[in-house]
Order: sequence, then structure tokens, then C-alpha cells
Amino acid sequence: MQFPFSSSLPVAMALSALLLLAGCVHPITMITETAPARSQAHLIPKKVAYVMTDADRDLEVITPGGSGDRVSYYPYRDLEKSIRDALRAVYRDVVVLRTAGDAKANEAAGVSLVFSPRIKTDSSSSSWISWPPTSFTAEVSCVVTDAAGAEVTRVRAVGNGTAEFGEFKGDFGLAARRAATRLTSQLSSELRRNEKLR
Repeated sequence: MQFPFSSSLPVAMALSALLLLAGCVHPITMITETAPARSQAHLIPKKVAYVMTDADRDLEVITPGGSGDRVSYYPYRDLEKSIRDALRAVYRDVVVLRTAGDAKANEAAGVSLVFSPRIKTDSSSSSWISWPPTSFTAEVSCVVTDAAGAEVTRVRAVGNGTAEFGEFKGDFGLAARRAATRLTSQLSSELRRNEKLR
């Protein structure tokens, strides 16, 4: 006797195995509420801008988690606050632009410097039983131009964050947010240190 669909059973089993191997993708967020201290008395009296397009904000990234799973997030959307907070800790006025190259608009707005950030991220986990990443790295590299579009300098900052399984308590993006907090602090330090940005 031949059972119906018996020939498709191995195919179905193979597909199921592939899905299990591929793992699931879980959304997390990198947004942090922590910001560097902002002292009005020590702010550089300049108006600066950072460039962030809608396409940047809509860019989704998927990196490894634990137990064969992965995590998804929107690095530009999530780290925009971190970039803005780092700039606000150093400069008197900070605005956002859709493009860096509009010299007339920059001049009219009184913008002195324009920061164009590029973001890289990565994650991993030491756990075989849970999916949240226990290690996360976020890096931002900025080309800085004057209002006319001429390059002034470049700055780079990196934040690393770790979290153990017992710390998560439902806060599955904990390592990512810790990385974002350290990134913000390092970026503001790099801005203050760079003589070309005064």
C-alpha cells in the first residue's frame, strides 16, 4: 500500500530542519535615556548639524543573538538620540539636516559644522539557551564638513556593552543599550578633544 503524499514527507522534514537551523529573528532597541552632562558654561558657542535621512532611519540590521537566533533593530533611528546628545554636550545649538551638501541652506541657518554619521554594529551571545545578545558593539564614524561642504576632520567612537542572562529580566536589548551609552560618552569626549571642532 502506498500512502498519499508520502514522497513529500522527507521534503517537509528537511524544510522544518532548515527553519530550525536558521533560528528566529527578535526585535530589540538600542535607545538609551542616558546622556552626557551638558554644562551651559562650557558649551562651544556654535550651531552644528548632523545629517540623518529617512532612508537612514528605515535601515534595519540583523545580527547574531544566542541559541542560533538573531536580533533586528534600526541603528540610525535608535542611535539618533545618542548622536544628538553627544553633540548637545559640546555645542550650544544642534539641528538635524536631510542632506549635508546644501551650502546656501546651511549658511542661512547659521550652521558652522555638519556631521555625517555612518554606523556599524555587531552582536553575539555566549548563551546556548537564550536569544538576547550578551555582547554588543556600536561604532559611529563622522565626516565633518564646514557649511560649504569642505571636509574639516573625521571623528570616530565605539561603544561596547555586555549583559548576562540573569540581568535581562525582560530587557532584551540591555547589552545594546549599554553599548549606546558608552558610544555617546566616547563621542562627546572625541568632539571636545579635537581642536578642529572648536
